[in-house]
Amino acid sequence: MRILLIEDDTILGAAVRDQMAADGHSVDWVTRLDAATEAMATTAYDLVLLDLMLPDGRGVAFLRARRGRGDATPVIILTALDQISDRIEGLNAGADDYMVKPFDLAELSARVGSVARRYAGNPNPLVTHGPLQIDLAARRVLRAGKPVALTAREWALFEALLTRPGQLMSKAQLEEKLYAFDAEVESNTIEVHVSRLRKKLGADVIETERGLGYRLGRG
Repeated sequence: MRILLIEDDTILGAAVRDQMAADGHSVDWVTRLDAATEAMATTAYDLVLLDLMLPDGRGVAFLRARRGRGDATPVIILTALDQISDRIEGLNAGADDYMVKPFDLAELSARVGSVARRYAGNPNPLVTHGPLQIDLAARRVLRAGKPVALTAREWALFEALLTRPGQLMSKAQLEEKLYAFDAEVESNTIEVHVSRLRKKLGADVIETERGLGYRLGRG
């Protein structure tokens, strides 16, 4: 997924960015709401991680304004504000989840996965696709009952296609899902990942529409 992190604490921001990157997501990190507005004007994000107290304003007001304009991008609030009234205000403003600092990074990964599955229309983390059994929550794949080891990028690519069955995704769309805007991406990176996934999961797991992109195979 392509994630926008809005957090002005540099230590926490770096930790969250690194955790999300280790999970295979691409992360664009900004420390101000005005920078977040600019980023969201040019990039389609799959999820926003939002602090509530930023140098140039309150995250709740920012979220309420986005929702008022019809922006349905999933949002998880990350904040030190721990009162019940704060939680209620954040959720009523349109947040999908609310986490109080300090929080466990593994729990954040789980919450991100849960929100992503809900928006993909499949809250059940267990998916069967042909000979594959996939646990989206545990990020685990079994092929004919045997575990298959995937790298973070391989998993992210497979998950992007798996959660959009039948949908053709271009190489550029996949690169955008897997890499932040400042990352250097070699021209054949997606092809290399696709080739490795086919070797590990089966030749038909990903279909290629030459010159157009890739889609999940029929299983």
